[in-house]
Formats: sequence, C-alpha cells, structure tokens
Amino acid sequence: MARGNHPRTVWQGPSWRLIAEKVTLPDGSSIEQGKVEHPGSVVLVPIQGVGADLELLMIRQYRQVLGSTILELPAGTREWGEDWLHCAQRELREETGYRAERFTLLGEIWPAPGMSDELMRIYLAADLSPDPLPADVDEQIELKPMPLSELVALASGGELRDGKSVVGILRAAAFLALS
Repeated sequence: MARGNHPRTVWQGPSWRLIAEKVTLPDGSSIEQGKVEHPGSVVLVPIQGVGADLELLMIRQYRQVLGSTILELPAGTREWGEDWLHCAQRELREETGYRAERFTLLGEIWPAPGMSDELMRIYLAADLSPDPLPADVDEQIELKPMPLSELVALASGGELRDGKSVVGILRAAAFLALS
C-alpha cells in the first residue's frame, strides 16, 4: 500500500483543490502523485407524472471541458461541510426551477476514484413545485423533460455517456419498479 506525505496545494478553486504529494510505494521507491480533493456533489433524479406518463427532468448544458452541450441529470457541488439535502434542494432549484417535497437516497458513487476523492450522492426528487433560484453565472441550462423509458434505453444502449446520469437513471428505474 502506498503512503503519502508532505501534500501541497497546487491549485485551489472555490469548490475543489488539486493536491500533489510524494508517495512511498510498497517497494520503498517514491513518486509524486496528484489528487483532487472535493467536498462531494449531488445528482438529482427529478420525477414528475405517474405510470406511463412518468418523466425525468433532464438538462442540456454546455460543458467547457468537452467543448459540447450534453444531456445530463441536474447535479452540483456541495460547499465544504454543507448538508447534503440542503445542497440537493439548492441545486434542484438552481438547475430546474423546481423544489422537491421528498428526496430518496438512491446511493453513492465515486465518479473518478483514480484521481479524486469526490463522492456523489444520488437522490430521487419527487413532489415537485416551481420555486426557482438564480442559476450559477457559468451555467446556461435548458430543461428537457423526458420519459423514463426513453432514458433507460439511452443509458442502457450507450447513447447517454454522462456516467452520473447513466447510474442515476438506472437506479431510479430499478427503485421505481420495486416501489
């Protein structure tokens, strides 16, 4: 098992920081490695309607890193130490313009454990009502309600490539089928 020591912050933004540290490997040799320290984030699966009319509120958002607009579930970064459900409600309101009366935890995932300690909590958000908050300045979001069945097909067929959305959609479909 590798042991790290003498971490140094290489870059720090408002929501995460890049740390470099010397790591001693099991054979005694040392290397420098980087990691992203992250306060965690929430992924929201907002649902409306019932039965065959059940829809998820997806968003289309430009992602600078990809140079492309992608289809994804609403999500957002926690502030350091922020309550998870408070973050979920805030992000839902910012990205969709809705608030939820009920949140159900669908689990947690590490989106990139080879480079970051970020933990994502996935919440089903139900009983929605309009209650918008201003969007973040760097976000231009288009709300796109879509049938759950269509999204399951996109996620299962590889056409939806955003990992958090694939996991969130498939977990929501399994949870709703069992409920």
